[in-house]
Amino acid sequence: MPEQGGAVSAAQSLTIIVPAYNEAKTIRRIVEKLFSVPLPARLEVIVVDDGSSDGTGEALDGFANPGLKVLRHASNQGKGAAIRTALAAASGDYTLIQDADLEYDPDEIPLLLKAAAEKKAPVVYGSRVLKQGNTASYFRYYLGGRFISFWTNLLFFSSITDEPTCYKLFRTDLLRSFGLKCRGFEFCPEVTGKTLRRGIPIVEVPISYRPRSIEEGKKIRFKDGVIAIWTLLKIRLFG
Repeated sequence: MPEQGGAVSAAQSLTIIVPAYNEAKTIRRIVEKLFSVPLPARLEVIVVDDGSSDGTGEALDGFANPGLKVLRHASNQGKGAAIRTALAAASGDYTLIQDADLEYDPDEIPLLLKAAAEKKAPVVYGSRVLKQGNTASYFRYYLGGRFISFWTNLLFFSSITDEPTCYKLFRTDLLRSFGLKCRGFEFCPEVTGKTLRRGIPIVEVPISYRPRSIEEGKKIRFKDGVIAIWTLLKIRLFG
């Protein structure tokens, strides 16, 4: 096994974690899309139905692919808790986070894997900022994301452009080594802060983004931005 913080030359297997809360309208489409992408790695998809009340888990009933695992929380515990549940069952060399909606394009996952292989990177983020033509669901969300990225760079002397991006690719053993405590959307700042505090660089690649509105199911709120700011500061000061 490679030393923590190092990298493998290429992912032989990939686990994609899909935390899902009340995403019955899109969950089957996103899972179908994930299995249709030609990947240079063996694929495992772990969906965590996080206490949904709209039939999210049932929407995958009868989905015939041995690479799919569906785990369920009896009650809603939060995105971070769902990711931690799936991570305990992950078997891939690398792990990627995929939202259950259609904001991120699975066809671009090979871009992250390619960067991991070519740059021998244990951590790769998909940056919405680096790709021209992307739009934001709300201007306040765009400003919030830019501020959190600025705050991250200020605290950790880094230069990333899109800290809150969903598309985060980690070597699985590294991700497990962080001992994650997150329960909600603070998964993103927790893994970013712990990565940078160890001195591990984050490689970024440009990705597309098709934002949805609150009416369409977008769940992140202002308080989550405040929690992200505090989480990054806490990790910088205390680890």
